Amino acid sequence: MHRAAGITATAPWRIRSVTVLTGYRFSVTCNDGTTGIVDMSRLIFSEKAGIFTALKDEHVFNQVRIELGALIWPNGADFDPVWLHEEIGKQDSWIVPG
Repeated sequence: MHRAAGITATAPWRIRSVTVLTGYRFSVTCNDGTTGIVDMSRLIFSEKAGIFTALKDEHVFNQVRIELGALIWPNGADFDPVWLHEEIGKQDSWIVPG
C-alpha cells in the first residue's frame, strides 16, 4: 500500500486492499472490514466517462492502486472512497452507473 509520509488512513471508508478481476471489476476491502465487488464497465463505456475513458485499456485499468485510502489510476482518474464504501455496504456488489 502506498502512503504519504506521516499520514495514517484511519477512517472506515478508507480502502485497505484492491484486487483486479476480469470484466472491468475489482474486489475491495475497507478498513472497517466492508468488502465487495465493484463493476466499472458501465461507467467506463459511457458517453459521459470523461477521464475514465482511458480505463477501457485493460492495461491501464489493471494499474489501479491505493493512495491515501482511495483508488487511483496512472492517468489521474480516482474514485471516491466514501461513495464506494456506501454502495458496497448496501450489498456485496455494485455496478457503478454510467
